[in-house]
Amino acid sequence: MPRLRTRWCTQRFMSNAANASCLFCQVVNGDLAVRVVFEDQATLAFLDHRPVFPGHSLLIPKQHYETLTDLPENLVEPLFKNTQVLAQAIESAMEAQGTFVAMNNRISQSVPHFHVHVVPRRRKDGLKGFFWPRYPYKSDAEADLIQLAIRKALTKLGR
Repeated sequence: MPRLRTRWCTQRFMSNAANASCLFCQVVNGDLAVRVVFEDQATLAFLDHRPVFPGHSLLIPKQHYETLTDLPENLVEPLFKNTQVLAQAIESAMEAQGTFVAMNNRISQSVPHFHVHVVPRRRKDGLKGFFWPRYPYKSDAEADLIQLAIRKALTKLGR
């Protein structure tokens, strides 16, 4: 079974006590278990624990920034390049016809740490507008298989 949280990136990004309550900062620091699908020096991607559809992943900067407008210029390119690659990998791994890529800034942002949703899509999948039904994983085994499939797709893409 794959580990829930990879540890190869050991640098800790907790820059101030105010971030200690941030769930995503806890993820970055390894204090909260998630199913990691991708990690590099600047970003971390993991399966959403309440997916719109299986394979729904979140990509976050490791440093704490609340919104897109807070993100420093030097992180914009690596974060969105990784979003692009993650979308391609999720589409491939989930045999989807496309992806939905979205972010919220404050309104409807359930965790106040900037994050990008990458959701696999299929024609007539029932997703309409901004109503996001949630389809939890049927089991840990199903989530583990999806995590592995996305990681394999990323490896094929050279990530």
